[in-house]
Amino acid sequence: MAPKVAHTEQPHEEKKTGGSIDGLTRGIRAILLGPPGAGKGTQAGDLSRKYESCHLATGDMLRAEVASGSELGKNFKTDDGRREAQCAKGFILDGFPRTTVQAQKLDTLLEKRKTPLDTVVEFKIDDNLLVRRITGRLFHRESGRSYHVEFNPPKVAGKDDLTGEPLIKRSDDNEETLRKRLLQYHEMTSPLVGYYQKRGVHTAFDASRPIKDVSAEIDALFEKFTKNKDRRMFA
Repeated sequence: MAPKVAHTEQPHEEKKTGGSIDGLTRGIRAILLGPPGAGKGTQAGDLSRKYESCHLATGDMLRAEVASGSELGKNFKTDDGRREAQCAKGFILDGFPRTTVQAQKLDTLLEKRKTPLDTVVEFKIDDNLLVRRITGRLFHRESGRSYHVEFNPPKVAGKDDLTGEPLIKRSDDNEETLRKRLLQYHEMTSPLVGYYQKRGVHTAFDASRPIKDVSAEIDALFEKFTKNKDRRMFA
């Protein structure tokens, strides 16, 4: 297994406040950073279930709420539309914040609620590998099953394994579009990474490795913050 790229986070000291919700001691307050195609979405979904923490939406609504200074937890929604107040133990932000200004405003809101971030995970991966990953993706329209011409090819080229129906390629899965998105990501994210490094909550992982390997290392990191800790994010 390849070593982690960097590791600078410092666990927050937290006073235990009593019995945890439904007897469990899970929950995490984390941000996932990384370029498109790095695997954030896959990891975020799995981690949110395992650590009983909300996977927050990161679209225009969420950014607007942070910019407005409204209370975190009252107006944010999760990715399935439930009110964030229903997610009492923590959150996993996937791809947000995107600028240091957004990060500072988010920190201010969390500090007011005395619920600071535990950790920020950065998914590090070479741009050229990302281009190979994204441009080679194929999908079955009806089921959503996914394939890859190089890494996970169908049994018959261009055909779904189960139905034999044609596979499609997304219109934006092309190198020109992806290179533009990657350039924008690096320009915006570089100072953001520096911001969290200075705060001592940043950890970077090699996202080019298999999903299960990356997941195992993130688990080890998250366990440092969740073991024997009770969470009540929006009590």
